[in-house]
Amino acid sequence: MSTANAQPFSWEDKRVLVTGGAGFLGSFVVEKLFQRGAKEVLVPRSRDYDLTQREAVLRLLQDSLRPWNQVPATLKASQARSGSFDLSPSRLIVIHLAAHVGGIGANRAHPAEFFYDNLMMGVELMHQAWKHGAGKFVAIGTVCAYPKYTPVPFKEEDLWNGYPEETNAPYGLAKKMLLVQAQAYRQQYGFNAIYLLPVNLYGPRDNFDLETSHVIPALIRKAIEAQERGQKELVVWGDGSPTREFLYVEDAAEGIVIASERYDGPEPVNLGSGYEIAIKDLAEMIVRLTGFEGKLVWDTSKPNGQPRRGLDVSRARAWLGWEAKTPFEEGLRRTIEWYRAHRATGER
Repeated sequence: MSTANAQPFSWEDKRVLVTGGAGFLGSFVVEKLFQRGAKEVLVPRSRDYDLTQREAVLRLLQDSLRPWNQVPATLKASQARSGSFDLSPSRLIVIHLAAHVGGIGANRAHPAEFFYDNLMMGVELMHQAWKHGAGKFVAIGTVCAYPKYTPVPFKEEDLWNGYPEETNAPYGLAKKMLLVQAQAYRQQYGFNAIYLLPVNLYGPRDNFDLETSHVIPALIRKAIEAQERGQKELVVWGDGSPTREFLYVEDAAEGIVIASERYDGPEPVNLGSGYEIAIKDLAEMIVRLTGFEGKLVWDTSKPNGQPRRGLDVSRARAWLGWEAKTPFEEGLRRTIEWYRAHRATGER
């Protein structure tokens, strides 16, 4: 059952609060919102609003519902006025992208922080959004919420059929609680909260810090630096056998915005590319595209993570009318080009 929104939708008379809107995925979501006619977009910064603290979340919702000329300037993504539309709380849409994220190494080193920060941010923000009368809450989950041995492709109905892969289970479970909360608040309060499950993202503006980055930016940076240093070998974690699905960040942003417009249902919806690739093949593709001429060496003392990841994206296609458009190798080329252009300035 789709429960797609059949009513005509316009961003022009909405005010949109995008947590994490200055981050990797969020920056593209904000751009998409402006392209689709949004005039009043709010992007809180962690230095102003620590979303793990109830007081800060409460202050954020209060600031988000002020008359436009009273909204703190640091909260506004644009100074443009939207005109004199009715600012009832129901015109506020909250898109919750803020998260404490990282790769396998970061998840292993800081499991408690990943659990606490993500759980507290999501639970309090959704609660206060409901309490303040927000019209819609768009919760972004994670593919890490799926059980370790989910049959591939992952179907949304398999979410509860086992425990997540151990290295990122605390993060995955904290984010999965947003689905429980969204469904509970919809059932008891009639609150319009939806839950989306994007697969691993990649693209320009990603995090290339080797301490916290995911596999694609980490491999791109390592390959380029190894090439520049004339290294003969490039060490990669695991044995290369696990498979992953990756979604280009602009495609993900488009999917989130479309879901915000069109979907008003209780069931989770996967956002993926439908393209599964082995880590070994991924590493070889990145080596080829970056021009590294040395040898790949697999460090099998390091964990592989989940054996396979690939999403069933039929719900998104049927319910949202959305599917990914960027071919994987083209997306990788764009990501590598962006990193080469920006690394000298420190924008990694």
